[in-house]
Amino acid sequence: MSETPPEPPSTASEGRLSYAVFQLARVHRGHAAAMLRAMNLHPGQELLLMQLFDHDGRTQAELLEQAGLDHSTVSKSLRRMQEAGLLTREPAPHDRRVMVVHLTDAGRALRKPIADMWRALEQVSVRDLTPEQIEAFTASAHTIEKSVREHGRRTPQE
Repeated sequence: MSETPPEPPSTASEGRLSYAVFQLARVHRGHAAAMLRAMNLHPGQELLLMQLFDHDGRTQAELLEQAGLDHSTVSKSLRRMQEAGLLTREPAPHDRRVMVVHLTDAGRALRKPIADMWRALEQVSVRDLTPEQIEAFTASAHTIEKSVREHGRRTPQE
């Protein structure tokens, strides 16, 4: 049974694609957040863990850059995850101001549940799409992301 989305506000007609992206991101993030809550994680924490699964021992600055999250979100998330026993943070030997982040056994144990969560989220997301539609959407999403990122790097005078 497919649910019809609510009628967008009239001003959204000035940016139909942007409004659709906003609505999609909101619903998708909400569904993911519910799945993460079942693992006692907050949205964004899984992105940091995924970076550490691939390369344990990253600095906080590297995690910030790789995950694409803002500084305060990363700091708060790392503190919460450390308190939950998922990771440790210690000063780097070469520079005590640089914090190096390592997974604990409890953090490493979340690799499979997080992969399973992403797989389940993907299945829900693409269930009514053909492989060609998935490929076209993914390519379009990357193009839009690149365009928005490049625009954000320009100075206000441009």
